[in-house]
Amino acid sequence: MDKKWLETYAEKFKILGHPVRLQIVIGLLNNECNVSKICEGLNIPQATTSQHLIALKNKGILDCKREGTTVCYYVVDEDVKAIVEKLIETTGIDPTCK
Repeated sequence: MDKKWLETYAEKFKILGHPVRLQIVIGLLNNECNVSKICEGLNIPQATTSQHLIALKNKGILDCKREGTTVCYYVVDEDVKAIVEKLIETTGIDPTCK
């Protein structure tokens, strides 16, 4: 098996291994969202949310765009989208429930 492929996907699984980061990705699968709304939805402080967003962005899973004073995040990694969508489908969880 290709070592680079293994390393790439191990890193993707590692970054998704944190429950808050996984929840952020699930929430952003079909929608873009700003930091304030993400904080509100997760009920965690903005500093904590920002740290997770930066980690996901640094790994190329998320990207963001500025709209005035607001920064909106969205999922750009198609492999991660597919993996998380398959996880939701396989487990039967409703990602909109809290």
